[in-house]
Amino acid sequence: MPMRTRRAWVVATATALVATVALASPAYAAPNNNSVKKITKAVTLDAVLDHLEAFQDIADQYGDRAAGRPGYKASVDYVVSQLTAAGYTPQVQPFEFDYVEENSELIRVSPNPTAFVDESDFLRNNFDSGSPKGTATGPLVPVGVVYPSAALPPNSNTSGCESTDFAGFPAGGIALVQRGTCGFAVKVLNAQAAGAAGVIVMNEGQPGRTGLVGMIGDATGLNIPAVFATSATGANLLSSANSIVTVTVDYEADTRTAWNVLAETTAGNDANTVMAGAHLDSVQDGPGINDNGSGSAALLETAIQMQKTKPNNTVRFAWWGAEESGLLGSEHYVGALSEEQAGDIALYLNFDMIGSPNYFMGVYDGDNSSGTAAPGFIPEGSAQIEDVFEQYYTSVGEPFQDTEFSGRSDYGPFIAVGIPAGGLFTGAEGVKSAQQAAIFGGTAGVAFDSCYHAPCDDIDNLNAHALDVNSDAVAAAIMTFAFDTSSVNGVRAPGKSHGAGKSMDAFTDDATQ
Repeated sequence: MPMRTRRAWVVATATALVATVALASPAYAAPNNNSVKKITKAVTLDAVLDHLEAFQDIADQYGDRAAGRPGYKASVDYVVSQLTAAGYTPQVQPFEFDYVEENSELIRVSPNPTAFVDESDFLRNNFDSGSPKGTATGPLVPVGVVYPSAALPPNSNTSGCESTDFAGFPAGGIALVQRGTCGFAVKVLNAQAAGAAGVIVMNEGQPGRTGLVGMIGDATGLNIPAVFATSATGANLLSSANSIVTVTVDYEADTRTAWNVLAETTAGNDANTVMAGAHLDSVQDGPGINDNGSGSAALLETAIQMQKTKPNNTVRFAWWGAEESGLLGSEHYVGALSEEQAGDIALYLNFDMIGSPNYFMGVYDGDNSSGTAAPGFIPEGSAQIEDVFEQYYTSVGEPFQDTEFSGRSDYGPFIAVGIPAGGLFTGAEGVKSAQQAAIFGGTAGVAFDSCYHAPCDDIDNLNAHALDVNSDAVAAAIMTFAFDTSSVNGVRAPGKSHGAGKSMDAFTDDATQ
């Protein structure tokens, strides 16, 4: 539907919610005009959607917003322009990273033509000795494959481990072998020696051995394309007799620059800085609107509206680069901090995917009540951050549940140096249970976000209710800690600043560059 028609529909679905939130005045709000009530009224769904539409326009123009590509630089420029217009002096922190662009393919040409999804259904090899590029098309030739294999012991298949396994192999065929007792390199080199033009190694298929793993090791001498496939992909290939298959290994790898965007309030105690962040980059070939335009947009609008406040504690906002490449932006930022600068950060709040279409309201499990984190993994004070989010949800009548405190998003580098953290998450590729559907609505048996890391993660891939509630929850938590972090670290009143808030200038570039 046209953008403005869609906008009207999205906003209309959340009108009642906005009214409810505007009237809320939780007990934990600061007892002055800079209140949770005021900030949640100021941060509107319509404004958050404006930012998301800008991100969508960027992706439409450049193809995606992935780090190392033009769409990411345009996203950085947009955030900087918005912050500057609001009165901030944003800083852009550059860092270099290992950029990889995957163009590998696995295709069944016939019968039943099927293009499998790179990094979901299959992965190219990543051998220590190199990943030779190339493409090959030929008949699929299974070699010692046993499937289904659930009844077999794990790591028991000898498929492709001996050269004799390939007796009678047709030259130019595409070998399908199975993970098992010997190394990946042994299998692919044996296939090459037998005359294979390409190799597919499928996972065994027993519980815990179904998904993707990296093919590593020394495969010196390999010069044909080789990929690893999930057990489901292998089964799919096996389901069609006389298949013709194309295997392509193609990628670009070089060093490129990405950027973090940082901005902070002019008022507040620098020695007790509250940080809040969201990753700004998308995956390659996708607009990244829920992942993670949603968190970035809510954080941006909160920052804009907080220019009208004078908090007790400095609030530093961050938009991270190259999260999808391995939390690289946040790792670079934390790694560049001195011990003193890290000690000035009272806590970190993370917002990654807060508008999933088949959502649940997930709060990072800071008190480890679900028992998913190892002892000592969660920094002290994180439980109290979780409490603030839960209190906010309760104040607006929203159900919520724990989501694991795993460190798998940009809070990971912060907790690694002992900084308390918390945040929100509404689900990715995981499947909604019947119990969750009864609590949150939506559809059981379907992924929280069926477009996770896919080209369809666009402006239509959002739940208005979840996005609206969570944008307010973002603002409420940041505002709460902007005035009082005592529940987390015992600091109750502003102290003397020693310039920590300006420390980021030492390792940033001018925002206009």
